[in-house]
Amino acid sequence: MIYELRTYTPYPGKLERLHQRFREVTLGRFAAHGMQVIGFWEAEGEGEGERDLIYLLAFPDRATGEAAWDAFRADDEWIRAKAASETDSPLNAKVVSRWLDPTDYSPLR
Repeated sequence: MIYELRTYTPYPGKLERLHQRFREVTLGRFAAHGMQVIGFWEAEGEGEGERDLIYLLAFPDRATGEAAWDAFRADDEWIRAKAASETDSPLNAKVVSRWLDPTDYSPLR
């Protein structure tokens, strides 16, 4: 098993719209493409009073994860939902993705 840690830094005032998009569309599209969500968190952002959205996904291997992301990004329902949620501007200022390989002593292996 391999994990992907993703950190989204939303533009000021956009975090709630980002949460809404995850609740209403993104989670369903993740499931449709075999993307296993381990959890979601908020963390202090770089700006005063700002919050980042952080989540962890699990995949059997990196190739499977990358293929799932390719399919997700090409998904018509996702493309429409993303465009509809960003009519005035993008929600995220920055997205950081890190692939995590569990150590031999990690409970998540």
